[in-house]
Amino acid sequence: MEIVFEETKKRAAAYDGEKCVGMCAYAEDGAVWTAYHTEVDPVYGGQGIAARLVDELVRAARERGAKIVPTCSYVLRQFEEKREHSSVRS
Repeated sequence: MEIVFEETKKRAAAYDGEKCVGMCAYAEDGAVWTAYHTEVDPVYGGQGIAARLVDELVRAARERGAKIVPTCSYVLRQFEEKREHSSVRS
């Protein structure tokens, strides 16, 4: 499973080979990213892919000096559970 940040598509995505099996999408307003949707193909459920997508989005935000507003319920839960994400929370 490859997790990548796709800046032009405004998402972190999970790929199984060529197939996109999950994503965490955001809208950008300058240095503020609103993470509004996370989705993983049900066939791939239970593998921690959604958490890895959020981690990748956080990594990319840190690298670019952006802050994240978690409006997606899953992203919000991840921010509450992982204190290390607080540095990018807006």
